[in-house]
Amino acid sequence: MDIIHNTDIGTKQKALAINLNLKIYGSFAEIGAGQDVAANFFKAGASSGTIAKTMSAYDMTFSDAIYGVQQVRRYVSENRLMSMLDHEFGLLIERLAAQRGDTTTFFAFADTVSALNYQKTNDGHGWMGVRFQLEPNGAFNDVVLHVKLLDNDNNLQQQAAGILGVNLMYACFYYHESPPIFLLSLMDDLSKDRIQIDMIRFEGPNFTKVDNRLMSLHLVKYGFSDAAVFGPDGANMQPSEVLYKKHIVVIRGRFRPIINVHLDMLNNGVKQFLQEPDVDSANVVVVAELTLQSLKERDATATADIDEKDFLERVDILCSLGQTVLISNFHEYYKLVAYLSKITKLKMGVVLGYPNLEYIFSEEHYQELPGGILESFATLFSRKVKLFIYPTLRDGVIYNCLKFAPPPHLMDLYRYLIANNKIEDIRHYNESNLHVQTDIVLQLIKQGVDGWEQYVPAEVAAMIKERCLFGYSCEVDHVKENMSVTNDSKG
Repeated sequence: MDIIHNTDIGTKQKALAINLNLKIYGSFAEIGAGQDVAANFFKAGASSGTIAKTMSAYDMTFSDAIYGVQQVRRYVSENRLMSMLDHEFGLLIERLAAQRGDTTTFFAFADTVSALNYQKTNDGHGWMGVRFQLEPNGAFNDVVLHVKLLDNDNNLQQQAAGILGVNLMYACFYYHESPPIFLLSLMDDLSKDRIQIDMIRFEGPNFTKVDNRLMSLHLVKYGFSDAAVFGPDGANMQPSEVLYKKHIVVIRGRFRPIINVHLDMLNNGVKQFLQEPDVDSANVVVVAELTLQSLKERDATATADIDEKDFLERVDILCSLGQTVLISNFHEYYKLVAYLSKITKLKMGVVLGYPNLEYIFSEEHYQELPGGILESFATLFSRKVKLFIYPTLRDGVIYNCLKFAPPPHLMDLYRYLIANNKIEDIRHYNESNLHVQTDIVLQLIKQGVDGWEQYVPAEVAAMIKERCLFGYSCEVDHVKENMSVTNDSKG
């Protein structure tokens, strides 16, 4: 049966639907500003059919006594949330499984939320999750997310957290068969200027076909978040957890596929960044960024869809090379830097090719800004950021910062940025890589032309052949193997 997203059902109706479902029974455990979730179920009516227990270990000592002391004493964290889910679901099974386990699908809802303080000096955010069964005596599933609360009022943030919690509960039991609808339903009775969801993870026997990397993509694609991050192992990660108080080096690209020039650009850019006097080499995170626009075909319209298979192929390659991947909706570099600057105050490096330097100085890209290019530069360069420019070969000439000629009225601005160590050439590079273009390599791969392997890292070539990525025909290898066998038999 097709799952339909019912946008007409409100928060109270969702809570009541769960309360009236005789199979659903469990506990709510909430720390901080998340108290409104259980309250919504109480207010909806018939809550005795759903709620076994509600509690809030608001005091840190009580929280530690119940859920354990953590190495890092952060109470609004994924670790604390998982401890809560482990403890509360374990108690349900221990105390109620014998009595009603054959007829009940148990759940444990937990959240740990920090809303806006009285002085309004913090950023509201929280972790929220549900551990739940879909069949009596069945194995459990987990859905965990991180939310940013954007309302400029403590009560409104608590209310938003309460609505999101009900949406999450309802989705777990009624939309679990359709992850895209599951995600979209989380915004029911909410708006994107009230909350952002920048991490979500599905785990368990009912989610074995869910690729969490696609869920990260959907968060950005649906506008639920400006960015999402996952690590080299493909696991979704909350951006602040990875990047907080770190030196960040970002390289943006299409990576379709990643070729030798990309690695040369990244490796030499990072080496040069580490030589900066105000950089702690032991505290650096390198990030490969894919924008939504880069995931589409070149010159595609804003409404063009993204090929999810192609996206996963690029991600598989990047992760196999040990890269942390950032998916973003930041088409302009100044927006990327503004976002990262909210997470870290330490120096950042942006590694980019010479054509992107030309792009940054093209005023046509800033027409929507009242201050034009100066406003964008105030955001991009007022932070502790430095651009590292990789050269480009054109008509036999190598173009770098020294050969860059911005429009005459921007020349003094460009000289100022160079003089103040905001832009710098990548000095060491492999000149033989400069004549290779990604799009041409992609065509060679698709056509099965001999010799394309020399343009990509060896491990990337092996993965493309093994998994038939980027349109590579595995039949080519099969034919070659047969030819080899035939020739050997003739010998």
